Amino acid sequence: MQSSNPVLNRSSAFAPGHGQAYPGAAPYGQPGPYGQQPGQYGGPGMPPQQYQGADSRPMTLDDVIVKTAATLGVVVAAAALAWWFVPQALVTPTLIGGALVAFAIAMVLSFSRRINPAVLMAYAVAEGAFLGIGSKFFAVYVGSSAIVVQAVLATLVTFALTLATYKYFAIKVTPRFQKMVILATMGFAGVLLINFVLGLFGLTTGISGMGPLGLLFAFLGAGLAVFNLILDFDMVEQGIRAGAPQNEAWRAAFGLTVTLVWLYWNILRILAILRGGD
Repeated sequence: MQSSNPVLNRSSAFAPGHGQAYPGAAPYGQPGPYGQQPGQYGGPGMPPQQYQGADSRPMTLDDVIVKTAATLGVVVAAAALAWWFVPQALVTPTLIGGALVAFAIAMVLSFSRRINPAVLMAYAVAEGAFLGIGSKFFAVYVGSSAIVVQAVLATLVTFALTLATYKYFAIKVTPRFQKMVILATMGFAGVLLINFVLGLFGLTTGISGMGPLGLLFAFLGAGLAVFNLILDFDMVEQGIRAGAPQNEAWRAAFGLTVTLVWLYWNILRILAILRGGD
């Protein structure tokens, strides 16, 4: 089973049955072949000293949390700088440029066998620049910057509730559920791509607008982001169980960042459309 998130999909370290991806990795919940005890969060135990290099020790949940927080921190910092310091004459180039650069880097990272942290931070800067200008646009549209704070809080609450639901209700990511989310996500992305191409020819469908159709697609996007979060949680858990190397935490951080940015953007659109312009 693999995630619909292509970032996690690229690495076999997140695939089930990959318990020996890391030298000395133990079966889930059992002592390792060197006599070590199961590791933190139920992951594989630590092997002997010769395998404890930065790239060879197994990934833990702490690794994923720290690296995800660092990546999101750069996104937020870049967004704040773009909001406050990009001059009016450069707003449109920054918005478009940030989106295109972030997309290009995301594609490179998605198909990379190994995530380069420096490239990941470049993605975070470009994504942050886009989000900063885009968020300011919506704040001006509704006449209040409070909408951005509300969208951030709603994103954090949604993330926490999704994680709690996944963990405490022991949600099982079945092949059928996974297939449905993948197909829905691909279909949604395809519609957005067609809408973008039509827009280049001056044709508008309302999908990316601020009307009822735009609101519908914003809700659909937010819902799909939540389902993708569930798949991402499952794949991160599988990676920890399988003894994925520590550097794969950067891949998990990238995948979660992509999904959270997508969730935030759709929530921001929902709030802006519901409030309307003054």
